[in-house]
Amino acid sequence: MDAVMKRNFENLHSENKEEQYEAYQNIIEAIEQEVDWAYVVWDDLVKKLEHKNNHERSRAAQFLCGLAAKSDTDKRILNDFGAVWEVTYDEKFVTARHTLQSIWKIGLGGEQQREVVKEFFANRFKECTNEKNYTLIRFDIIQGLRYLYDETKDNEIKELALRLIDTEEDEKYKKKYAKIWKGIA
Repeated sequence: MDAVMKRNFENLHSENKEEQYEAYQNIIEAIEQEVDWAYVVWDDLVKKLEHKNNHERSRAAQFLCGLAAKSDTDKRILNDFGAVWEVTYDEKFVTARHTLQSIWKIGLGGEQQREVVKEFFANRFKECTNEKNYTLIRFDIIQGLRYLYDETKDNEIKELALRLIDTEEDEKYKKKYAKIWKGIA
């Protein structure tokens, strides 16, 4: 890891909120490509998934999702997926939602990872109706499947999304979810 990237990770804990945000943005941008430092930070990020500070949990989950997409050649995410997924149930809904909105990226890491993401998304979509804000959770799942489809062109993803949408009983939300797939379905 070069000095600039090391500094970005340090600046996540800066007193200056602008420095924190800039560091966060720089890391997010960096992990859009393959990086050679993924495993330098991996274990620390996994530990931070249970940090007392929700910002730490959120960033750790988002960074792991991004690293799993392009830089996880050892497929470590398959062992750590459960810990990342747990953050989608975080007590702070914004933390849970940021994680849920990022988790689709794990599916870019390979076929095994894609299958795990599809399975967990499908189960959550079916089981989340007793959760607060379940319509937002369902929206994020359908949107995540769309992003994953756009990147992979895997028709099984499209078919899964359309089946899930079809199970929605409320016409208002069924239309809202279907709109995400407009032009594809």
